[in-house]
Amino acid sequence: MGKTLVSIVMGSDSDLPVMKQAAEMLEQFGIEYEIDIVSAHRTPDKLFEFASNAHNRGVEVIIAGAGGAAHLPGMIAAISPLPVVGVPIKSSNSIDGWDSVLSILQMPGGVPVATVALNGAKNAGILAAQIISVQDGSVRDSLIKYKADLKEQVINKSKNLKEKS
Repeated sequence: MGKTLVSIVMGSDSDLPVMKQAAEMLEQFGIEYEIDIVSAHRTPDKLFEFASNAHNRGVEVIIAGAGGAAHLPGMIAAISPLPVVGVPIKSSNSIDGWDSVLSILQMPGGVPVATVALNGAKNAGILAAQIISVQDGSVRDSLIKYKADLKEQVINKSKNLKEKS
């Protein structure tokens, strides 16, 4: 096993069905990751320890998913020097997910969080891979193939649709 390059964290185990999508994308690109629950509100000491030391453990990108008030990505970004990709999650206590989107999106100047769509953990995984690909040619090659495959899928779907019309 290689070095953990991406850390996927979420505020609650109820976020796991969404956040698994990021893990699946990282696996597809051959990127080592870790996954854990770190609540900004219920485990602030764990949050501070995690955010303060992830870069010392070799982590290069953090993907943080949260619902409701969604403070996890922003708090990690306030502490860690690493790029943070925030995943707003439509949770049982959210206002149709808008509270999560706005909490992660509306960060103050100096504390950026790259924000993907509501429940967009798949794109968070891809974005983390793109960040890592800046220095890893094999990941970049995998991304090039992935995008070519996406193009081929659309071409085939278009062809199939036209044949049925």
